Amino acid sequence: MIRLSRLPAMPASVVLVLAVALGLSVRDIAHDIGMPIPALPMPFGGSLLDNLFAVLVALLVARLLLAPGHSLRRSLGLQCNGVRAPLLVVLATVPCWLGLWWLGGINNDIDALSLLMLALLFPLAEEILFRGLGFVFAHRVLGWPWWLAAAVQAVLFGAVHWLGSGGLEGGVLATLVFAVTALGGFVFAWLNRLDGYTLWSGLALHVSLNLAWNVISVPDAIALNWQGIGLRLGAAALALVLVWRAGSSRRRRLAPV
Repeated sequence: MIRLSRLPAMPASVVLVLAVALGLSVRDIAHDIGMPIPALPMPFGGSLLDNLFAVLVALLVARLLLAPGHSLRRSLGLQCNGVRAPLLVVLATVPCWLGLWWLGGINNDIDALSLLMLALLFPLAEEILFRGLGFVFAHRVLGWPWWLAAAVQAVLFGAVHWLGSGGLEGGVLATLVFAVTALGGFVFAWLNRLDGYTLWSGLALHVSLNLAWNVISVPDAIALNWQGIGLRLGAAALALVLVWRAGSSRRRRLAPV
């Protein structure tokens, strides 16, 4: 059996889980130990730096754990298996866009920089950390069952958003955020599996939904009830069906790292 990890499975798994759980908290950790890292002098400067550190953590940990002679790019799902599956995912979000437009209206307060950060760069960083390191790497390099890798990173993904929504003090709202984002994290990983363990189908769903919820303004009472959640779930379910039927993974799922 070809060994893909430098370390035995257990210590490598502990390192990976810690990296995924804490990758977005580098500046918080630095602050707590008395070494604060100032935000970049620009809008979203703090969040942008947090996400840059998350990507750096994913790349460094993957490089540390991956045995020599294997592809870092493929081990994180950064290879491209074509655009068919991601385009099908975008198509699956069209009903969600239409539903939101019917329920709300165009958000006139959003600007191009906000869209770039909230709908593209931040989701990309999250996908590299959670689905790249937490899912693709955990499964293909460390040998975790795909469903276990998908579930663990999804729980961590939900926990990060739960904390961002106030944690225990956030009450029911924070719990709802955890449930929705954790389920979303699992779906993103599942899409990536169906597309041959690449990040791009999950990213396509992540980006399109984030873009929709920022371009279109919907009252909170709708966004957080069965209508808003139903539109998200419907888009996710349709994306899974379309990519599964396309059969992208049948030819590429077992491609070597």
